[in-house]
Amino acid sequence: MKAGLKVSGSQGLVTEFLTHLEKERGQSPNTIGAYRRDLEAFVEFCNRYYGGDWDFTRVDRLGLRGFLGEFERKGLARRTAARALSAVRSFYRYLQVHHDLARNPLRAVKSPKLEKRLPRHLRIEETERIFESAESAASDGEFENLRDLAMLELFYSSGIRLSELRGLNLGSVDLLADQVKVLGKGRKERIVPVGSRAVKALRKYLASREGIALKGPDRQAVFVSRRGRRLSPATIQRRIHRVYAAGGARGFRVHSLRHTFATHMMDAGADLRSVQEMLGHASLSTTQIYTHTSVERLKRVYRDAHPRGK
Repeated sequence: MKAGLKVSGSQGLVTEFLTHLEKERGQSPNTIGAYRRDLEAFVEFCNRYYGGDWDFTRVDRLGLRGFLGEFERKGLARRTAARALSAVRSFYRYLQVHHDLARNPLRAVKSPKLEKRLPRHLRIEETERIFESAESAASDGEFENLRDLAMLELFYSSGIRLSELRGLNLGSVDLLADQVKVLGKGRKERIVPVGSRAVKALRKYLASREGIALKGPDRQAVFVSRRGRRLSPATIQRRIHRVYAAGGARGFRVHSLRHTFATHMMDAGADLRSVQEMLGHASLSTTQIYTHTSVERLKRVYRDAHPRGK
């Protein structure tokens, strides 16, 4: 065992691992933040469970079960515990590769069995009401309303993530070819198509943006504030939630538009691999959740329509 695996070096090892995720693996700031919180909670638990001078090689199956038990005692969801265990598992793999850790205690621990949860999405009629409201607001030509409509259209038209929309630069948007190039998870680039209504909304917004962006520091950013700064994730969330509320749809997240895009594509007959490519999923199994969503919709239609379906 290397001395660097001692508890006295735990914070340094966690920081080293997080830097590896950011620089070598290209993970997003949100993912890095989640790993940091989970690993700090793990180290804090080990301080209490093992006491004093523990090291990472001392962690065993019972200790890991105790760590997972903390989530249950606090009334947290199994999904939260599974995410934390996944962070610890990745950290130990890193220690094996980069610090010659001989034994990985995670091999003897199974992840909590997760409850099946279908992604929440907007129904067609809800989507139409939101767009009608956003279009009505943007008809006044006001910069922020034009920007909000353009963001809404782009989210729904392409299914891109919030971080991908925020990171868009002008050179990545090709309105002649009706497509945008986005930088996804793991710094992987992909090209996604953009619908005609989104193109129209983007053209109007970009025309309004010209004078504003020249005054600000982020001249290449597509979506900016009135001061020309690239919009923060929190601002994008707040503005989209405002659009939701104006359209009478509450309780949805910005990510719901990505789920809505995928679900509506599947409902309309799009093949799974095409949707996978557009979403930027590394694994087809991640995209398959939308087939379940479509089946659930068909079941509802059947129960409502068939005389003996209920």
